[in-house]
Amino acid sequence: MTELAPSSPYLEVTADAYSAVASLYAELARDSLGALPLDRSFLAVFAELVTAAGGGPVAELGCGPGYLTAHLRDLGLDAFGVDLSPVMTGLAREAYPDLRFETGSMDALDLADGELNGIVSWYSVIHTPPDELPPYFAEFRRTLAPGGHLLLAFFESEGGPVAPFDHKVTTAYRWPLDGLADMAREAGFTEIGRMLREPCEGERFRRGHLLMRRAYGEGNEK
Repeated sequence: MTELAPSSPYLEVTADAYSAVASLYAELARDSLGALPLDRSFLAVFAELVTAAGGGPVAELGCGPGYLTAHLRDLGLDAFGVDLSPVMTGLAREAYPDLRFETGSMDALDLADGELNGIVSWYSVIHTPPDELPPYFAEFRRTLAPGGHLLLAFFESEGGPVAPFDHKVTTAYRWPLDGLADMAREAGFTEIGRMLREPCEGERFRRGHLLMRRAYGEGNEK
């Protein structure tokens, strides 16, 4: 995979912001899943569905320092990571030399149509301005094989509209579960399940999770 430069100003801002705090972020995030049993359970369901559908490559998009990509590997998936920040992907390669990590943008992946059987976007679309988000779902659909699975995690807006907030790294957005699910459906995804959990200690906002499957296109219906 060719390493790609961010294509939009807000992507450059996001990449630079994460590169500036990459080492600290990696240290804080490394063991974060250990205290989040509900999150781990949803990841396990995703892994089981991908495996039951025959397995195949799974991309964690916005992988940061790679800890979640490694977790997906430990769940039996053929996982690799992509991140905007070259500093983050460098840290990921150092921490998990047996895994593949590339620098690139989620809205312009250097992947063939239908190459993936699964995508995980774990709090990685949160910095995307709302008007810029539909192309991400179009790219998810393009790179997923028919029937491939998509898992999103994000900050939930307490049932209200999309709302920006002062994320510690750079501006982010909270989404209503229904709003993000509707956008995914318009892009050609079918919802399988969702999870909304309350903030844990040290967290500010509720967390939303959506598990979806790429709809089968014309001539591929099952």
